[in-house]
Amino acid sequence: MRPEIAVKCMRYAACVEYDGANFSGWQTQKHNVRTVQQQVEKALSKVANHDVEIITAGRTDTGVHATHQIIHFDSDAERDTFAWCRGVNRFMDKDVRVLWVRPVSSDFHARFSALSRSYRFIIYNNPIQSAIFRTATSHEYRPLDTKKMVEAGKSLLGQHDFTSFRAAGCQAHSPVRTVTEFQLDSTGDWVWFDIKANAFLQHMVRNVAGSLIEVGCGKRDIGWIQEILQQKDRTLAGITAPPHGLYLTGVEYPKEFQIPTNTKLISFWG
Repeated sequence: MRPEIAVKCMRYAACVEYDGANFSGWQTQKHNVRTVQQQVEKALSKVANHDVEIITAGRTDTGVHATHQIIHFDSDAERDTFAWCRGVNRFMDKDVRVLWVRPVSSDFHARFSALSRSYRFIIYNNPIQSAIFRTATSHEYRPLDTKKMVEAGKSLLGQHDFTSFRAAGCQAHSPVRTVTEFQLDSTGDWVWFDIKANAFLQHMVRNVAGSLIEVGCGKRDIGWIQEILQQKDRTLAGITAPPHGLYLTGVEYPKEFQIPTNTKLISFWG
């Protein structure tokens, strides 16, 4: 008999973009709840002709979007990168897309190899909520002083205990995170900020957004963000902002993996 030829299992990295408005978050859940992971794994499995499990750089909550979510998966299916991409998108709904797929070394890990993650939070600052952008942005009816928000946000830079901005159910072992970038800008009725850190706690960016909004509308002074950081008490910070304004926009990896850092969020928002 002719001996079987062993097919080498390959590891692939991929970039996923999704509109999170109609998803119950990233992670697969019981009772067939619609999640991004469920959609992507199901489509990949059809293209590969075997069950595929994916690992992600970071899970996002219900309603949160991504322009640059990174995953990895293993498969022995012989497909070129374009065939993976085109095939997967064919089997998914239009609110989720795989932007690219590329082979990577076996030591690449979407989560543990990541050096940093970046998010953007977008606010529509107008007395009346937008009908068109209601699931793409957060809404704030009170006028925001962006100069005060910029100054307050500077307190977030560096290594801190972010207990005051951590969800009660957060399962991270440590509340200490290092924020390396924070930028806030605006144009017309649009206000947004970009934040980059080695990692984020559950609801951390949305809790930061809720607190910055309180500074921007004059309810709190500029030094308040620094004060609540030092207090390490979630009950002292602002509310958790809605998820619709939050976008995962980038994941950074060591250069040897040759993974693109981010996808530019091109729109009204810079």
